[in-house]
Amino acid sequence: MIKNMTEDQITLHIIKSLKENKKKDFETILDELQPYDIAGIYADLPPKHKTRFLLFLNIDILADLIQELNKEQQLEVLNKLGLEKKGRVLDLMDNDDLASLLDDLSPEKISSLLSGMKKEESKIVQDIMNYPPETAGRLMTNRFVWIRNYYTVKEAVEKLKTFADFAETINYLYVVDQDRKLVGVVSYRDLLIAEPYEIIRNIMYERVISVSADTDQEEAARLIERYDFLAIPVVTDDNILIGIVTVDDIIDVVIKEANEDIEKLSASGKSIDFETKAFVAAYRRLPWLILLLFIGLISGRIISSYEDTLERVVALAFFMPMIAGMTGNTGTQSLAVVVRGLASKDIDKRLVFRLILREFGVGLIIGLTCSILISIIAYLWQGNAVLGFIVGASLLLTLIIGTMAGTVIPLILYKLNIDPAVASGPLITTLNDIFSLVTYFGFASAFLHYLL
Repeated sequence: MIKNMTEDQITLHIIKSLKENKKKDFETILDELQPYDIAGIYADLPPKHKTRFLLFLNIDILADLIQELNKEQQLEVLNKLGLEKKGRVLDLMDNDDLASLLDDLSPEKISSLLSGMKKEESKIVQDIMNYPPETAGRLMTNRFVWIRNYYTVKEAVEKLKTFADFAETINYLYVVDQDRKLVGVVSYRDLLIAEPYEIIRNIMYERVISVSADTDQEEAARLIERYDFLAIPVVTDDNILIGIVTVDDIIDVVIKEANEDIEKLSASGKSIDFETKAFVAAYRRLPWLILLLFIGLISGRIISSYEDTLERVVALAFFMPMIAGMTGNTGTQSLAVVVRGLASKDIDKRLVFRLILREFGVGLIIGLTCSILISIIAYLWQGNAVLGFIVGASLLLTLIIGTMAGTVIPLILYKLNIDPAVASGPLITTLNDIFSLVTYFGFASAFLHYLL
């Protein structure tokens, strides 16, 4: 029915079915849409149609819809539902998504939302919320299928069929003993190719990769990426299986962490997007920029202290912006490489040493290439070999210093358990401006009598 329709046409048909109270037509359209698309249509509907839209949805679609909305819209939808319906919807939501929704709400609001839920579901959500933010415990869900190692393949398949609608993923079945300790894992593929009466312990993998509830979410993401998992089990210190983290949640983590690193690298502070108001965006950027402004005054003080040198050799001023700019550029490049590497690799002393040595080599090669080029340009322009030497040697040193600053500063912060992304691009650039000016004018002053 909607195969060749545009989004606007679909929305118009939905509005028409709502106005004419044609629930069957409404459901026919929604049957061919994904939850994300349904959420987009709801968000774009005129306010007067939203309540009837929600009334036409069945409980399962309503739960899927809420999980695709932002927090403000989720609360808006829940406020339009009665207590009983609200409780049924919350029972169907993924535990981790519901825990995320309840974050930062007042205790009274949390209690009000949980009061309509089943007691067992409510307790699971509250247990998840007790784990520290940005850990595997906060991402996990209890909607998975577990089996015993003495099951036959046929019995495992029957249980999988029974709980298929309940489970968030059916790609893996986790094998537990009588104490609910994780002892193995078997994939859906393994079940398909095994004989019906084969015992699970004979086909399961006993070396199970798992994480604890307190494991940082980035580490869980690295394991899923490393082993190409679709889910990873979460266990207690006693190896008791308490949940799983699925790849869709990990994708959300990766995007969120990448956005946070971009914000820090650009020194923009908290999240700023296309919808952020000008005043709010300015307020979030100002603290960093004011700090950098005062640090930048040091650059001005350095230049003023070399006024006599500049007055006597005016040509030095021509190369000053280039020296400072190139140093900041190479420092920012190294910073981006290091921050990206820290986010995706396990760091040890050997790797750090190799990285520093590699970046020193990079700085040396870039420095030699650029310094030789600028030395020739300076000589041809002024006909002064000493000026060419000063500009070239200064650029060589400052590019090496800039590269090493962009490498070492985030590594030091990482060692101090501070997010290395706070070594933002503007900060590295400002510091490298200071290094470059000191080096440049120091060289010029040392060889000033040769220039004259």
